[in-house]
Amino acid sequence: MTTKLWLLLLLLFISFFGNAQSVVKEKTSDSLIAPKATTTNISEVVIQAVPRNLKLNDGNIVMAVSGNKDFKTSTHLLEVLRRTPGVTVDQEDGIFIGGRIAPAIFIDGKPIVMSSQELQAYLRSLSPEMVESIEVNTNPSSKYDAEFKGIIDIKLKKNTNLGWKGNYNGNLYINKFSSRENSLNLTNNTEKVAYILQAGYNDGISTYRYNALQRLANTNVMRTATYQKDHGKFFNIQAGADVRLNDKHRVSLNLRGNFRENDRLRSGSLYTTDKNENQLIFNTESENPIDYSQNNYGITTDYSFQNKNFKLSFLGNYLSVKNKQQDDFINKNKSSSEILSYWKSDLFNKIDIYTGQVDASQKIGSATIEAGFKYSQSVTNNNIRYDTLSVNNQFVFDATRSNLFIYKEKIMAGYLAYRQRFEKLQINAGIRAENTQSISNAAVVGSVISRNYLEWLPSFSASYSFNKSNELSFSYSRKITRPVFSQLNPFRFYFSPLNYWIGNPYLLPSFTTQIKTAYRYKNWVTSFTIGKEKDVMTRYPLYNPETNVLEYLGTNLPYRNFASFETSFPVKLTKWWNITSQFAGYYNYEFRPYLNDVFALKIYNYEIRVNQVFTLPKRYTINVFANYESKTGNSLYIIKPRYTVDLSVQKSWLDNKLSTKLGYSNIFDSYDQRLEFRHKQIMDNRFTHWWDSSRLLISLSYHFGSSKYQAKEIQKTEEENRTR
Repeated sequence: MTTKLWLLLLLLFISFFGNAQSVVKEKTSDSLIAPKATTTNISEVVIQAVPRNLKLNDGNIVMAVSGNKDFKTSTHLLEVLRRTPGVTVDQEDGIFIGGRIAPAIFIDGKPIVMSSQELQAYLRSLSPEMVESIEVNTNPSSKYDAEFKGIIDIKLKKNTNLGWKGNYNGNLYINKFSSRENSLNLTNNTEKVAYILQAGYNDGISTYRYNALQRLANTNVMRTATYQKDHGKFFNIQAGADVRLNDKHRVSLNLRGNFRENDRLRSGSLYTTDKNENQLIFNTESENPIDYSQNNYGITTDYSFQNKNFKLSFLGNYLSVKNKQQDDFINKNKSSSEILSYWKSDLFNKIDIYTGQVDASQKIGSATIEAGFKYSQSVTNNNIRYDTLSVNNQFVFDATRSNLFIYKEKIMAGYLAYRQRFEKLQINAGIRAENTQSISNAAVVGSVISRNYLEWLPSFSASYSFNKSNELSFSYSRKITRPVFSQLNPFRFYFSPLNYWIGNPYLLPSFTTQIKTAYRYKNWVTSFTIGKEKDVMTRYPLYNPETNVLEYLGTNLPYRNFASFETSFPVKLTKWWNITSQFAGYYNYEFRPYLNDVFALKIYNYEIRVNQVFTLPKRYTINVFANYESKTGNSLYIIKPRYTVDLSVQKSWLDNKLSTKLGYSNIFDSYDQRLEFRHKQIMDNRFTHWWDSSRLLISLSYHFGSSKYQAKEIQKTEEENRTR
């Protein structure tokens, strides 16, 4: 066990088994913030009960954000999520819950699903003080789209003060290169209309490295090295109006545009020697410049009606996405600079999505009945052309790589839900039906696949509150996961001349059944989840010993069993020192047919996080965050353990209107991902992914204006997430 892991375990031990007593003052209201706790001084340590910054809602953790000292030094909401129990944010800012589930993001109870880059930019524009709370739902009911295996619901701060308000956030990241983030939020609240304008501009350079060692079938040893430098520019703008017609009727209209440009240079080498690594076999180098752009346009309309105990709402969306990308693939002999191969690609991708949904609810005594209907339609056209340099130095059309892929999908869904409270017990039950019609057409390959299927998806949950400090919940659900467009697209996407992945248009949707139980004692929350997924969508490597090409293909596994255990508990050691400890353990069993064998391994892994907050005089706050991930993997790969440590300092100025932050993330540059293929008789391959996540941060946030009103955010649909 490494020294770093021992330090993390020691902090976990201190925060849980501190040799002192605390006198806890019971919470007397349903708000997230509890009254100050009394203290008992023992020796040199003072332990206090921390304010109640979290609670359970139907078994889901609800974490207060604004005013929570744990997030005082967080620059934006992505950093808040990294420190939220049950949530993981990886080195590429991907968000996961319950292990490796990518959740849908909601704002004030409605989805705000975007492409991954657009979503990251939006979350970076939200400062912690703009957010009231975060709810993490790892087992959504049938009321929500069946695609949603998990939901993170972000509640924005609101009040009805009239006037205008503004907020500016500026971040500067520095390592070998620098990146800048700028966002401006303006709102104006009148008697009848709330206006919102949001704009952001991000610009900077990021780098990525890939290194691999592979022992080839002929016993030669090949080393792969790839370096990627990505200069990206991103601009987004949103404008909308929320009209309060009267106490019963409300309507809103929102428009948005997002524009991205990336100039990426990827260079690499293949260095091959004999098995003793004494004799050079070949040494090649490659260049892969990429010019990429994406333009998104979206329109959202929202109408709601409420009369006493009856509610009715309508949400409509249109989204248009256009992607363009041009690549050059140049492979040379490194010693002679002779061109070995040269091909070009020209990609055009267009996506159109239309959705509409109606939801209604009626409260009858202590019971509530809900029903809803949703229709969505998406059309994706993907045209990629490859041209290869021929022997007479002319580029000719390459029909073996080029293709036109068209994907159309329609989903009709309806649900019926029932909720009732019996004093301390609340129960929820629901049923959802989703009919999916899809056609995928790979024109050049001549493959047309049509599907039409109906699925019934039930859910049930029950929660019981023993008192203000004790809650217990149980939930069950069945979910469907449809393949996203990139998983279906049967094109080659190159990482290096001998390494690429291909989509599979024959992929089937997967189905997940799971049960979850959760228990809260004051601020200590523990949950346990167990489930089974059928027709699991995954990628697998296929190595060609004659050409040494390694390609990654998509397939469905028969099934996998999984379980997770998560617990978190904050402790206030002194009035200026808070520690929040988190522990998560995971179990995964895959039944994986691969080549001529079946591999079925039981994988156990765990993760430990410790977040320490020091509140110092003169409005200074210091935060130290440490995260350790044990060895993990799947039936084919071993993933080595890794850890990260972040340090940040925050200070407030001008009566808390101005906040400045200085931080250093991944201090020891220790968060690279190292993988090794388990079965050496098939392939001896090990590789490392490295991202430039070790960097200095300088941040400034300023609030201005005469109101604290926060307008409703744009609502988007889950189909938009499937464009990524």
